[in-house]
Amino acid sequence: MEAPQLDPKNPIPGIRIFNLEESHRGYRINRMCNSLTSEANRQAYRTDEKSYLDQYGLTKSEKALVLARDWAGLNEAGGNIYFLLKLGFVTGNGLYRMGAQMRGQSFDEFLASRNAKGAR
Repeated sequence: MEAPQLDPKNPIPGIRIFNLEESHRGYRINRMCNSLTSEANRQAYRTDEKSYLDQYGLTKSEKALVLARDWAGLNEAGGNIYFLLKLGFVTGNGLYRMGAQMRGQSFDEFLASRNAKGAR
């Protein structure tokens, strides 16, 4: 018997598995984010964000999510957290700021939850 988290017939409620379908769905977002590993690309992004996004064929809604720094929306659109972190770095949004927004909490609320016993 497979572990419950690996059994597609028994998904963990509220958890999305980053699989091939998710990879295809988030391809444009993840490809754009991954390009930000290059300093030249980070500079180009900072210089003209909208033009930079155009180079990667993002849809209108994907561009809106990026411009709004909607981390939860980007994740829902197939953005993988490991790629989104690259965008967060360039835009001045660290992991905890992104996590707070994804959980619908203020930054201070999120920080307090990280210090709570048993926080995960």
